[in-house]
This record gives sequence, structure tokens and C-alpha cells, in this order.
Amino acid sequence: MMTIQQPDGGAGTHPGIARLALDVYLPHLDRFFDYSIPDRLAQQVQLGCRVRARIAGRMANGFVVGLPARAEVDKLSPLDRVISPEPVLLAQQVPLLRAVADHYAGTFADVMRLAVPPRHAATEAAEQNPWPAPDARDVPGGGLTEVDDGRRFLDAVGQSRPVRAHWCALPRWRSDESGLDDWTRGFVQAVGAAVGAGHGALVIVPDVDRVRRMRDVLRAVLGPGCVAELHSELGPAARYRNYLAVSRGQARVLVGTRGASYAPVHDLGVICLWDDGDDLLSEPRAPYPHARDVAALRATQESCALLFGSYARTAEMQAWVSTGWLVPLGLAPARTRRLAPPVRAAVDSDIDLQRDPMAAAARVPKEAFETIRTGLLSGPVLVQVPRAGYLVALSCQRCRTPVRCPTCGGPVGADRLGAGQRRLTCRWCGRSLNNWSCPVCGSRELRAPVVGSQRTAEELGRAFPSFRLVSSSAQKVVDQVGTTPALVVATPGAEPRPEAGYSAAVLLDAGLMLTRADLRAAEESYRRWLTVVSLVRSGDHGGTVSVVGPAEERTVQALVRLDPAGFAERELSDRQAAGFPPAVRMVAVEADEKTLADFRSVVEWPSDAQELGPVPIADSTPGSTEQLWRLMVRIDRTMGGELIVAARRALSIRSARKRPGAVRVRVDPIELF
Repeated sequence: MMTIQQPDGGAGTHPGIARLALDVYLPHLDRFFDYSIPDRLAQQVQLGCRVRARIAGRMANGFVVGLPARAEVDKLSPLDRVISPEPVLLAQQVPLLRAVADHYAGTFADVMRLAVPPRHAATEAAEQNPWPAPDARDVPGGGLTEVDDGRRFLDAVGQSRPVRAHWCALPRWRSDESGLDDWTRGFVQAVGAAVGAGHGALVIVPDVDRVRRMRDVLRAVLGPGCVAELHSELGPAARYRNYLAVSRGQARVLVGTRGASYAPVHDLGVICLWDDGDDLLSEPRAPYPHARDVAALRATQESCALLFGSYARTAEMQAWVSTGWLVPLGLAPARTRRLAPPVRAAVDSDIDLQRDPMAAAARVPKEAFETIRTGLLSGPVLVQVPRAGYLVALSCQRCRTPVRCPTCGGPVGADRLGAGQRRLTCRWCGRSLNNWSCPVCGSRELRAPVVGSQRTAEELGRAFPSFRLVSSSAQKVVDQVGTTPALVVATPGAEPRPEAGYSAAVLLDAGLMLTRADLRAAEESYRRWLTVVSLVRSGDHGGTVSVVGPAEERTVQALVRLDPAGFAERELSDRQAAGFPPAVRMVAVEADEKTLADFRSVVEWPSDAQELGPVPIADSTPGSTEQLWRLMVRIDRTMGGELIVAARRALSIRSARKRPGAVRVRVDPIELF
């Protein structure tokens, strides 16, 4: 990593050299460049400011990352101009961006565009509104103070010690007038401990709704107007205004989504990240960094405290816990079961089958039906369904052949038109299939092996006609439900937040979630289910959860036991046996067949690396004619750095030789299927 050198001269002395990080994404040009500073720009150039310079015959924007006394080359080109003298890429950010780029086989420019928002000139020139200093005197109880070693962690944060922990928050409904529940209480306590010690704090959450919720509870505790926020739904002016408040040291507490991981919070005391298993924390743009790893790298570099929190525990978190890098915080499973709502599989004994012989085959067995009926007597009831839509998948009633589009081969589902009418539609190309008949047996009768949330809501609405029906999915998300009895049907992630907790919840089609073609299917299902449990009132207040699925499945059993730590241990053990991340380091290389062959011709993997593939990737993009291939390469974690260096070197060789074709390299991809 290139160091940042300060000028050797005294006050007012100008060194005449600027070291730049330019917006150049070519791997073989992934380095800093030295330029001479013309006299006309001498008073404007400073560390972190935006500049423009010529490279390889064209102009490129960039940032000043150093003012060295000596250049690395003899002949220097001059800077073209200073776009803005405002320092927005601070010195402490540069090592972090370089570390993230190296960790994910990317370039500094790739990470730089993720870290610094676009400039908004009018906002930069305007006078900033004052940011009140946070006051940590009214930090609430509960949260971390109720778990083993939680108080010791908070004391260490207050003493400015770089402690690191993962907290399994209690999955139960608990909220007061300020909107604080268990996990927000714990994060507010950690932020309050850092602020009380005179430090800044950074809170990272997966989505905008939780950003606003965390912002509001932090302002309620620390004082109005003292918390900045960064997320994609802010306008360009507001986003840049908040970023400037952080970079100038005016805002000491920041809450945001994954992009806030790089924000230059001054004198950082603690980083808090909620629910690292949420895929929204994984950046979809190159080099595809995960906010979890960015937070870990930053906490190490800046020697600050680090708190990960979630209801479930991912295999990545368990790997860090098992090595001692993270300290586990949480309640014992027995105590968790006493405080959280009870969870039971709908069909978990022979007695249940005797009472309801069709329970094993029914989609909503008698016990789940009774859970809904009883829950509606005292409040809203949540029914989670894995899929949105009406009839999500169809097959022939006679021979069970899946219905596919004759034009593109895509899956076909049914949409409800009203008045008992349905329309068959291809999910890829959108074509309507009128007069369909099975190409195998000729039958025109259909069956629906996968039923969506709309159909489920329709059926339950007929069963409980006296109650209000609420449907929430990605197409139309309902934010909140009140205290009056209502039947709420929602897909994972779209569950409305209850005003006073759900009286009951039913998890339908659990087996369907577990059989997804994804390495993380069990882990993701468990995380989704615990999120539902956290919305239900505790057993003392009449709450209950029923899961409809194979009771013998270990994921369902772990849910009944409310044992996220034990589940994570077994999940990590399976990854170690199978040789998948986080037990090993893995690189996924994707390109068309010819480009991938060219990449393999120049790459030199370490001798212990193992190649898996290449194999064609199922292409679900409508109208796409290009077939992509994927090569997986894995190695022991202790040699992961060598694997990434080999991939970076191969990308640089192809870039320098101007080889055609695009290559996508992902390190430890979250999707493996």
C-alpha cells in the first residue's frame, strides 16, 4: 500500500507535487500518480480535494491523496485544474479504500466511487446549518445490559478500547413510545458509550426504513438534529450536505446503509452493523464488497470498537467467533425461550397426525388454522408466505410436466384478473399463453405446486371473512398495522411493523424456503423466520408462532429451540466439510466462454488452489443471447491472499494487453448455486 506523505516544508511552504487517485478503472493502472502543481493552483491544492488531470491522452477526475516531497518519476505532467478545494477524501479513508480493493480483487477507483458521493456545488458553497453536539445522558436500559457480558462490552467502549463482539439480539416484540426495541436499545447504548467518551459513532443498517428508524431513536436519546444519515433515497443535495457535515467533523454520529461504511467519521469510537446476513449489505457493483468486511477492516485500521448485531448468526460471524476474533454476546437458549414467543412446528408428533390425519399434506394444517383463529381474538396475526403473486408456478395436472413458455422457455405463472378469471403469463418475456395444452400428454388441466401470497390471502380471506385482510409484498409494501385484529399476509422482508406486536404468526411453506437451490437457503430461511418471531408478543402476553414445514428438518428444530448460535455452529461445520466459504477462500470468475478461456491462459493460481468448473450459468435475462460461464477457485483461508493476488494479476495482464471481453471476479460470493 502506498503511504501518504506530508510536505517537508514549514507553514505556507508549497511542495509542488500532488499524488493523485484518478478515476481510472483499468487494473494495470491501479496505482497513484504524481503530478506537478502549477503556481496558479498552489493555494487551492490540499489533501482530499477534487482535481482534474490528463492521463493516457484524456482527462480524468480524481482526488489528492498525498503531497510528497519527492516524486516517484523524474518528469511530471501538470495538474489541469482543481475542481473543488473542499477535502472530501480524507487521509484516514485512503488506507481503508486500498484495503477493500485488495481484499476483493478490485481497483482503488472502483471503491472510491462507492465511498465519496458526487459533488453538489451549490451545497458545497452554501453555509452549513449547525449540528448540535450529541448528549449521551439519557441512554435507555435493556438491550445489551440484559445479556451476558453486555455491560462489560459497553464499559470497554466507554474506555475507548477496541473491543469486538457479535450480539444475538432477543427475538421478541418490545417497543415503547420512543420506538425503541431490543436491538435499537443495544445500538443506542453502544453509540452513547462512544459519544460519552468523546468519540464519534457509525451505525450501518441494510435498508432505508431502518436508517430512519435508527436515526429517530438516536435523536430521541442523544438530542434533536445531532445525527446525520446517508442513503440512496436522499436527494443529491441532502446526501452531499450530510457527507460534508461528517467530513468537516460537524456531525459526530452517522447512520446509513452500506455506502456509509466508508464515511469519514472523525475520531471514530464504535462501528455498529445490524443483520449482516441481509443481502442488501452486499454491494452489487464491482468489486462487490460486503459492508460486514468493510466494517471489520475499518475497525482494525482505526482501532475502534466493533459491534455486529442480528437475531440469527451467519456462518461468517460464527467463523470469527470460533477463532476468538469476535466475542459472542447473548442469552442462553433456555432463557431466550422464556422471554421470546413460543415457537412450535404445526405437525411435530404422532398425536398431531391422529388428530388431523391430513396435516402432513395440508398447506394450512388444523393447528396452524387454530393459531390464526385464536390470535385474531386479541390482535393482528401475521402469515408469512415465501412467494409473491397468485399461482407462482404451474404444471400439468395429469403428468406433472412444468409449464414453460414455448417462445423463450421461461417459467409460466397465473395472474388473477378478477371475477374468477386467470391469465397465464411467462415470467421472462411477458407473453400471454392462451389455449395452453401440455406438450407431453395433451392435457389442458393445470395444478399449482407453488402458491403465492395473493392466492393465500384470497383463501384465508374466505376462511376468516369477518376480519380485515392486509396483503404486503415487494409490489406493495404496507409499512405498519394497528392494534385491531387483522389478518396480515406478507412475503419475507415485507412484513408490516405492528403497533403493539402481533398476537400470533404462522410461517407457511417452510419446506419451500429450505429447498431453494442456494448454499445459504437454510441460513437465509432461519434469519427470515427469526425476524418474524421478533415481531410477535412474548409468551407472557399471549404471543405464539407456528411453523408449517418438515418438523424433522434441523433448521425448523433450531427455530423451535431459538438457538441461533448452535445453528450457526452446525452451518459452519457443513461449510468446512463441503469446502465452501467462510471455511475456505473462494474466487468466482464469470465471462463468456472465449473470454474465460483467455483469462485461464494468463492466470497462475497458487499450487494448492482447486478449480471447480467452468460451467455454464443459467441465463434468466429476457432476450439475452450471450451464454456466460463460471469458474470457481478455492483455497485454504491461510492462502487466500495469494489467490486474490493471482486473480488481480491476471486482470492486469488482460487489461494491459487490451484483450476483448468483460471478466467479473467476485471474492467469497454470497450466492453459490
